[in-house]
Amino acid sequence: MKTVTFTALDNSIQAKVAGSFLDRFLGLMGRKSLPEKQGLLLSPCNSIHMMFMRFAIDAIFLDRDNRIVKIVPHLRPWLGLAFAPGAYACIELPAGTVEMLGWRVGMKLSSSEV
Repeated sequence: MKTVTFTALDNSIQAKVAGSFLDRFLGLMGRKSLPEKQGLLLSPCNSIHMMFMRFAIDAIFLDRDNRIVKIVPHLRPWLGLAFAPGAYACIELPAGTVEMLGWRVGMKLSSSEV
């Protein structure tokens, strides 16, 4: 999987790209955690579920221009569900990351492949 760096407000994260159906289907299932400031980019994607997940995450939904259209913090394992009409992609990050970064709805993220 390729890796993309997203940046805004002088803060950045790295996300592995889950571009195939299988990669998106499996997502983070089976993992125990994510390293700090590292996540998974699901694309295309406008909804996620937390079935078979072991840890809470923050979800950032983006449009095709990498503008944040919705943020869902602290999605709980097994119970969480999130949907963002108009979203094209979703970045899944460790819970608490979005608050630490200071990112908000409406911000445009710059991206670059690593």
